[in-house]
Amino acid sequence: MVSVASDALPPGRTRLALGPAVRREAAGRPPLARQPVPIGARLLEKMMNPGFSLVTWNVNSVRARLDNVLTYLDEHDPDVVCLQETKVEDRLFPRVPFMELGYTVSLHGTKGHAGVATLTKQAPEDVTAGFVDGPADRHPRVLSCRVHGVVIYNLYVPNGQSVGSEAYRYKLEWLERLRGELQANRAGDEVLLCGDFNIAPADADVWDVAAMQGSTHVSPPEREALARLREFGLQDCYRRHHDESGRFTWFDYRANSWAKRHGLRIDLVLATRRLHQSCAACEHDYEPRDWDTPSDHIPVRATFSPA
Repeated sequence: MVSVASDALPPGRTRLALGPAVRREAAGRPPLARQPVPIGARLLEKMMNPGFSLVTWNVNSVRARLDNVLTYLDEHDPDVVCLQETKVEDRLFPRVPFMELGYTVSLHGTKGHAGVATLTKQAPEDVTAGFVDGPADRHPRVLSCRVHGVVIYNLYVPNGQSVGSEAYRYKLEWLERLRGELQANRAGDEVLLCGDFNIAPADADVWDVAAMQGSTHVSPPEREALARLREFGLQDCYRRHHDESGRFTWFDYRANSWAKRHGLRIDLVLATRRLHQSCAACEHDYEPRDWDTPSDHIPVRATFSPA
């Protein structure tokens, strides 16, 4: 277990007057459809509605996607943001632009591979990088904290590479270790798991089941491991609101997959029963996939009403 200190905007620093609007113009994207809401008005609105909103997004390098991410957060102003595959050491993470948007920044990253970052408008408690117990993981993939009365796990589940490989066995062991942590340390808590799970839970979450036959992300052992993890009491927030197939969150850069809408639903928001029941909305946002230099994943947004 590694305790992580979080960063907030230093006293005297204020949010930059220019930022996302200028970045949109420079990128050739149209201006925002709505007028920016003053920060004070946003705070008042949040005080009147004490639930919280969350975005989870595998950004596939936060530095490569920085303008897109900052623009998106400025437009939607979520209370909690979970980023995966940040691909940067903590000391080099671009903290200040996020702090200028009002976020406390908690990090667990490394150079060139994996990495997770959790951004919160409310100062988090019990921030923990990695698993709570046992030896350190080989990659930074888990970051948990308590905020809005909920234990939030930001996860970048191992890819697995190929069925039967050492990386595949590591993935299955990793999921079992996470299941054990929840059972040993989180009983009685309201818990939310979100991030890139690198598993499509069901055939409805796959663009072509036959084409994926024998591949990772859809193999029976992976789906069984996810099902065992969910036995903790975790329910799928997206499926609370949507039962249709063909709604994916990842589209390969290759083979013109985005244009063909060939993808997988592998970015999930899972919540314990009471929290799941309070989930007022959970949506896939496809707009950023059409922006310049996009991630191959799209953001998933969820809103939770007051308990």
